[in-house]
Amino acid sequence: TGSPSRQELLTGNADFAFSLCHFKDHSKQTILIVGGSSGSRVINTAIRGLLPELLKNYNVIHLCGKGNLDDTLTATDEYANKELSDMFALADLVISRAGANAICELLALRKPNILIPLSAAASRGDQILNANSFRSQGFSYVLEEEELSNTTLLEAIEHVFHKKEAYIEA
Repeated sequence: TGSPSRQELLTGNADFAFSLCHFKDHSKQTILIVGGSSGSRVINTAIRGLLPELLKNYNVIHLCGKGNLDDTLTATDEYANKELSDMFALADLVISRAGANAICELLALRKPNILIPLSAAASRGDQILNANSFRSQGFSYVLEEEELSNTTLLEAIEHVFHKKEAYIEA
């Protein structure tokens, strides 16, 4: 039957998340970044480096992991770090690691996504296998951690938004 998913993720409230995040512009699409419960230094660094560019066109929700907040960004408009099920409901695109639970939740939610699997040097390689499987089925765009830069991440975001409906359909 597949990996069990938390049912509360399917009942999030996008309007509540928009309000909770203090976003102001309903016309902007929302990107949700999830690096896992402990966060991902590589993803956090990439997002923070690209944040000024992203905020021009998107609302950004960045779940950076316990103890990984950047206090200099807490008052930045269109940038938030809050409640998960509501944030998923609001998200138009999710950037995530490729752990089994994470990818199954993205699939259940039908969210266009960019997977950044843990590198083989930092893991047993299961996230790479997960990500490649999802890429080959058309569910996800995959960006290898070693290729992650401001340029490659921005290109990936633009690509997924351009092909958003194809990802949802898959």
